[in-house]
Amino acid sequence: MSRPFDFFTTFPAPDNGCGNFGNSASRPDYEPSRDGSSRPSSGESGGGLPSAAELEQTLQRLMRRVSMLVQAEKCVFLLHDRDRNELVARPPALGFSREQLRALRVPLDCGLATRAFSEREPMVVADIAELEATGQPWVRALDARNLIAYPLVLERRDEQERVTDRQTVGVFLVVNKRGKAAFSSEDLRLLSVMARQVTAVIADAQIYLQLTEEKDQLQATLQSLGSAVLMIETTGHISLVNAAARALFGLEEGQGIGQSYEEVIEQQEIRDLLGQAVNDGKEGSVEIEIHLPDSQEPRIYQGQTAFVRGERNGFPAVLGAVMIFNDITEIRNVERMKTAFVSTVSHELRTPLTSIKGFVATLLQDTEGYFDAESRQEFYQIIDAECDRLRRLIEDLLNVSRIESGRALHMNWGLFEPLVVIEKVLQAQRSYTDKHRLILDFSGEVPRLLGDSDKFDQILTNLLSNAIKYSPAGGEVRVVVDAGEHDLTLRVSDQGIGIPRDKLPRVFEKFERVDNRDTRQAGGTGIGLFLVKHLVEQHEGEISIESEVGKGSTFIVRMPLRPQIALDEMKEHDKNP
Repeated sequence: MSRPFDFFTTFPAPDNGCGNFGNSASRPDYEPSRDGSSRPSSGESGGGLPSAAELEQTLQRLMRRVSMLVQAEKCVFLLHDRDRNELVARPPALGFSREQLRALRVPLDCGLATRAFSEREPMVVADIAELEATGQPWVRALDARNLIAYPLVLERRDEQERVTDRQTVGVFLVVNKRGKAAFSSEDLRLLSVMARQVTAVIADAQIYLQLTEEKDQLQATLQSLGSAVLMIETTGHISLVNAAARALFGLEEGQGIGQSYEEVIEQQEIRDLLGQAVNDGKEGSVEIEIHLPDSQEPRIYQGQTAFVRGERNGFPAVLGAVMIFNDITEIRNVERMKTAFVSTVSHELRTPLTSIKGFVATLLQDTEGYFDAESRQEFYQIIDAECDRLRRLIEDLLNVSRIESGRALHMNWGLFEPLVVIEKVLQAQRSYTDKHRLILDFSGEVPRLLGDSDKFDQILTNLLSNAIKYSPAGGEVRVVVDAGEHDLTLRVSDQGIGIPRDKLPRVFEKFERVDNRDTRQAGGTGIGLFLVKHLVEQHEGEISIESEVGKGSTFIVRMPLRPQIALDEMKEHDKNP
């Protein structure tokens, strides 16, 4: 069912008291038909909906015609204000000043106009003294001798002209028969005909309002879309460019409308695709890099054309084509990073497996005891270290999978000595490099930390491994420990290649790696720092980075000595062992 008609939204009251329904150019020959349905005049070739200005002028002419036919001195519409639940005078009106219109309000709880509105029956008052006796203030505002109150009933009909819905939108008042006479039954009959024409205009106003709202909503939706939308007519002229498309092609508001797409669009790939749609009747898509003014790197867009279908002269027709551009830069970056990740993980898994396989094969082939006990012990240590390396990689992959699926990592809370864990990690990392000096720097007493010692080990291992990998020339890798009253701060610094400033905000994203020759040679899965950030946050800590290209990077980790989450979970565990 359609929503109730709101005349106040359709025809807002202007300050001048004479009506202002819109600013469109008017057609003075628009008339509603005698049967109450609106139509264009015979001189018009089209049957389009009249504009708001035309509706206003039509109501004004109807008002004058009513006054002439029934010889009334005054005429006014009392329209239903749903918000206040009262009948309110609205322009256009005859014989009333602006102040009188503003004062003319009829509550819907009493009175003649109310009965006409509620009961949908015309009410005739031969002597206004009958109403004045009721003490209703709106009656005095009429300055009337006699009147007719005729209901304005809006009817909706189906295809078989059966009435499907009736809605009373107001009351039409004609006041004071000229010559001091009384209104007759013939006046009432004439008024019934004119009232139907008035309601026909109101019906057109409702359609006009609905179409205007739908158009405005569509325009607002198109303009707010993040995707760029470009619409062209079959002639190749641009009919619509939304805000995203203006930004994409560097256009000012209103620029490009009415111009040929060949004059506005610089990219040949896009012009070719639009040409196929307009000239060859073919839909298609294109993937193109576009340099935006505020972006240092090109963005990747996927453009897709589609036909706009409708009716022309009553027959189905293609009215034009629309091209929608979606920014797929991040999608392509993720695809690229995933491809690189699979390749890198394969390499990272193959390297320790190759080492393990080689040493195990060597030991198996030594059936005559060629290698002494010391050499064998060294081989076993290498195999053990490579197994640990594999275990850490697999744990990292599993942890990333858990994080992505929304599952919380299991934390084994307990008190531990952070310096002991740091020394252990440093010693393990020293076995992987002979070009770096790994240094631990602290002063004073470092208190015990409440946390997960294995996760703390993972944090340090990933940070130190990262520092070693991205310092291909060697140098110093320093871990500085600073214990405060309530927290512990770790600084892991290297003298490596550094990270460009514009890349810093993304270093903790999954698969993210600075793409240059040094980083490609360094290897790595691209998940280490992503995992580090998550593990630090699991301890209610935070991590940040300082870096300068060519001078190295410093990762700063701050963790509370007693995370509240650990205290809460341990307390809960004690209650429910």
